[in-house]
Parts: sequence; structure tokens; C-alpha cells
Amino acid sequence: MDLSLDGARTQAIPACTVNGRTYSAPRRPTAVICYDGCDPAYVAAARAAGVVPHLVRMMDEGFAATALAAMPTFTNPNNVSIVCGAPPSVHGISGNYYFDAATGREIMMLDAEGMRTGTILAGLSGIGVRVAAVTAKDKLLKALAKDLDGIAFSAERADAATQEGNGIEDATRLVGRPTPAPYHPDLSLFVLDAGVKLVTEGKVDVAYLSLSDLIQHAHAPGTAEANAFMKAVDDRVGALLAAGATVGIVADHGMNDMADDAGAARVAYLADTIDAAFGAGRVRVICPITDPFVRHHGALGGFVRVHVTDPALPVADVLGTVAGTEGVGEAMTGADAAARFDLPPEREGDVVAIAAPGFALGAHRADHDLSALAGTRLRSHGGLAEQAVPFILSHPLNEAYRAKASGPLRNYDIFDFALNGVI
Repeated sequence: MDLSLDGARTQAIPACTVNGRTYSAPRRPTAVICYDGCDPAYVAAARAAGVVPHLVRMMDEGFAATALAAMPTFTNPNNVSIVCGAPPSVHGISGNYYFDAATGREIMMLDAEGMRTGTILAGLSGIGVRVAAVTAKDKLLKALAKDLDGIAFSAERADAATQEGNGIEDATRLVGRPTPAPYHPDLSLFVLDAGVKLVTEGKVDVAYLSLSDLIQHAHAPGTAEANAFMKAVDDRVGALLAAGATVGIVADHGMNDMADDAGAARVAYLADTIDAAFGAGRVRVICPITDPFVRHHGALGGFVRVHVTDPALPVADVLGTVAGTEGVGEAMTGADAAARFDLPPEREGDVVAIAAPGFALGAHRADHDLSALAGTRLRSHGGLAEQAVPFILSHPLNEAYRAKASGPLRNYDIFDFALNGVI
């Protein structure tokens, strides 16, 4: 396989087809960054502050637009959408946490169970492209590394990486510092530093680098903390650009403030509301944002599923109650949500609620420990208000992809554009 960068290829460019799209092997090293929680407002504020010169260069000399994240706007469905190049209706993952109606169990997604299709990363590795997947959160690793023949590890457990299991022995040696703490900005910077090392040392052709949204949950756009983190990320982006890489930046979701003027979280606790209307124990309210990083958001977000477990309770009655609850922006049946948002119908609740801007949705008040927010304002995601994300490439688009970019863009188009669309 000829992966020369001068365009003088001696044979056809290898390619793979994944979920109906064809992806070419890269002409130059390629790094796609999932900038977790990077609402476009963070980019705008950092640009205005003059702290992201490399990102500005990408936006001015390459390509920059706003895309839509997959719904619900949570980490797992969107990271899996990005690496599959497809919506949840195709790959099957529609939340971090779900209710299995067949068994009555609530299940946290910590592996590739439920994924029903392959990834672009695995497809590329299958045609001889050297691929790495590096993620901040270990909860994503098995999904991102599904069938991948390459390097795959999390910053969270970098020191536990093995050659046999991760394609690399003790990833802290690669980066040159210890495994970062889970609630620290270095969790994301470690991912980027690993990506820089892998690219600059010629170890990979394609790297997927998935960050954490710790900073965005705690700090609004334009604050000193947010801009400092944006600058630190930009420094690593600069190193990738200096190495001659194509860099693509996208986010899994945006981020919004969900607190009132006094700083108290504005939450509609739907399980409490439904219990008050119809009696306790007749529904299961599932918050699909739930994951091991509860301190980020207290398991409160902008999208909730209601499973009616009592067959004597009419779904239409529950839907009406949910729709009339303060803090709910939209309510619909699970079937309508699946059709509208390209979701797998079998994973939907009977009722789906989406928060109004500035509100979060929860189950029972007692289910959510707001002390985990450590005194910060509640900032979270999951709904339509967090669907807009940046979509930025370091190189200009070719003619075909300039035309393609005039239509609606989704965050899971990023690999298509980075591998097939740049000059």
C-alpha cells in the first residue's frame, strides 16, 4: 500500500466500506479529535481572546462549519456515531445507560454490547492502515476498539495497557508522565499528547482522540479556566499540524447552563411528577446520561426516557402529564422519537422527554446527588439545545466535498470529510 504524501501513487488508493460509505486510506497522517462538550461558544470565545491561533488557522485556511450531533446529545451515542459514520439507528447505541425491558434491568454501557455494526477504525485497520483509538474515559474504549487491529487505550487506565490487549505496553511510557486523575483536565491533554507522539513518531496513519468534558461541565465559555483549557488543547493541535497531519475537530455535544440566577439547578424530576399523578411504581424513568463520571453532571441532562411498566396505565396519559411539566420542552412517544432522531426503536421508552433550554430532566429527586457537583452551577447536555457542534478541518475541501458541505452536516461525517474530502 502506497501512502506517500506527494500524490505520486504507484497503485490504487486502498479503501474500505463501512455502513454504506467508502473511506480511503489517508495520503498524510490524520487525527480526528472528538472535543467532548465543545459547544461552538467555546470556540468563539477562545478565538476572540486570541488564545487558539492554530484553531484559527484551521478555520481560516481549511474548513469550518457547524454540524449537528446525534440525538440524544450524550457521549456514548455520539462517539459511536462518529467512529461508525452513522446514526444510532444503524449502530444501536442510543445512550450511556438504558433499560432492558426484556429483563427489567438497568444497564450502563461499558463495552461494545449492543453495537450491531462495525467501525471506520476497524475497517481501516483491516486494509492495512495503522490505526489508534485513544480515549479519556475507559467506558468508551471497548466500543471504539471493536474489532480494531491496532492501538487502543484510555488515559484513565494508561498504565494498565498491554501489548496483547491494547497494542501498546504501558501507555504512560509513550506520553512520559503518570496516568492522570479522572477529574482533572490532564485526562484530555494526556489523550492529545499520546496522539501527538503516535503521529510524530510515525507509529500510526489514523488516530481518533476522544476527550473529556470536565472543563465544559464546570466552566462557561470565555471564563479564564475555559480559555486556558482551549489554549492547552490548541498547543497540541499545533503540534499535530507541525507534523504534517490532517486534523479534524468535532464534538459529541454542546453544553448549556441549567441553573437559575441564584445558582440552583433547574430540574424537572419526572418520576416524582408521574408518581404524584398516577401512583408510585408504575413507570421507570431512565436518564441515559448516567455514566461513571457522575460528578460532571449528577446524572442530570436534557433527555429522558419513560418506560410504562404497568400495562393498565395508558401511555397517552403519561405523555400528557410529561408534556405539561415545567422544564419539558418537547414530549413524544418513543416511536416518534426513533423516527425523528434516527434512533433504534427497540431501545426507546414509551415516552421521550426533551428539556426546555436552561432546564435539566431527572428521575426521582432522591436519585440525584447534587452535592457531587461540588458547588458549581449545573451545566449539562442531552437535548436539542446542545445539538450544534463545531466541524473544523485543517485543509480545504475538494470540489465534490465543497458541494457536499452545502447540505446538512452531522458530526459523524467527520471521517468522511477528513479522509475523502480534503485537498
